[in-house]
Amino acid sequence: MKTTAAVLWELNAPWSVEEIELDPPRAGEVLVKIAASGMCHSDEHLVTGDLPFAPPIIGGHEGAGIVKEVGPGVSWLAPGDHVVFGFIPSCGRCPSCSTGHQNLCDLGALMGIGRQITDGTSRHHARGQDLSLMCLLGTFAHHTVVNEASCIKVDQDLPLDKMCLLGCGVVTGWGSAVYAAQSKPGDTVVVVGVGGIGANAIQGARLAGAKRIVAIDPIEFKREKAMEFGATHTASSMTEAVGLLQEITWGTMANKVIMTMGVGDGKVLAEAMALASKRGRVVVTNIHPALEMSANINLLDVTLMEKQVVGSLFGSGNPRADIPKLAGLYREGQLDLDGLVTRTYPLEGINDGYEAMRKGENIRGVLVY
Repeated sequence: MKTTAAVLWELNAPWSVEEIELDPPRAGEVLVKIAASGMCHSDEHLVTGDLPFAPPIIGGHEGAGIVKEVGPGVSWLAPGDHVVFGFIPSCGRCPSCSTGHQNLCDLGALMGIGRQITDGTSRHHARGQDLSLMCLLGTFAHHTVVNEASCIKVDQDLPLDKMCLLGCGVVTGWGSAVYAAQSKPGDTVVVVGVGGIGANAIQGARLAGAKRIVAIDPIEFKREKAMEFGATHTASSMTEAVGLLQEITWGTMANKVIMTMGVGDGKVLAEAMALASKRGRVVVTNIHPALEMSANINLLDVTLMEKQVVGSLFGSGNPRADIPKLAGLYREGQLDLDGLVTRTYPLEGINDGYEAMRKGENIRGVLVY
C-alpha cells in the first residue's frame, strides 16, 4: 500500500514528508494506522547525529494507533485493537524481560539496524530504497508495520492523541523519578530540564510523595509549566539552585537529582552532583552524544559522601505493565497528559514543530493524523 511518512535522508536536513510504499505485515508483525505521534527530542538526535542511526530513516517512536491487519502467528492482537507502541520492544523471554526489566529487552539491540525484528528486512520503501525505522517503529507516518513485541494494547475509549505520549516521554520521566531515583515520601527531588521527560519526572516525584520538587530550566515558560505539574520551587540554572536548596533543606541538599536536559553534557555532571545530599542519587536520563566519553565528576565526593550516579532507559520500567498503569492514572485524573500537549500539528507541520521545540516553546508537540 501507499502511505505518507516523514523521512530523514541526510544528517542536519529537514524532515521530508512524502509518499512511501509499505509492504503488508509478515509473520509476527502488524499493520497499524497511526492516530498520533509525540515529537520527542530523541528524534532530533537523529537529525544531529547524536544518535548514530543511519539515514534514510522514518522518524518517530512515540505513537499510538489502531491495528488494521495482523500477520501470521499473531494471536493476541486483532484488527480494531488500539495500541501504544513501546519504543523498546519486549519479547518477554530474554533474561532482562524475565527478571522484570523489559526496558532492557535483548530485542532493543536491533534498534540501531532499524529493520524488522523477524528477518532484518524492510517493509518501508521510498525513492527505490529501503527505509529504516526509528526504534523499529517509524511513527512519523500515517501507517507503519511493526513487530508485535512493540505493541501494548490499551482500552479503546482512551484518546490516542494523549496515549501516544505513554510510548516514551511519560514512562521515561515518571519512571526516572519512581523507579530509577526511587523517590520516597518526604524527599527533596530536583529535575533538571522541563521538557516532555522532565515534566513527567516532576509528576512521578509528586505521585511518589516528594515533599519538595525543584524544577530547573532557563526558559520561564517551562518553569511556569513545571509548577502546574507539581513542582514546588523553580530555578533558572543549577548554579542558582544551590542557594535555593541550601535554604529550603537547611543545608542537606536534594535526595534525588534527575537529569532530563534536551542534550546531556558531561561537563555539567559535577554541578548536578553538587546539588545532591549525602547518599544522594543522580539519575542520568537525558541522551548524551554517542561519542562523548568523559564527564566532570568529583570522585572523592562520590566516595566520601556515598553519592550515586545511575542511568535510566525508558524510566527503568516495564512498559507492558506501566503503560496500562499510567493510562489508568490518567483516566482517574492523577496524571496530567492533556497539559503536556502544547501544540498539535499535521504531519506536514513536523519541521515547524521541531523548530518550536528548539526554541523552547513546547513541552510536547504532537502530530495528529
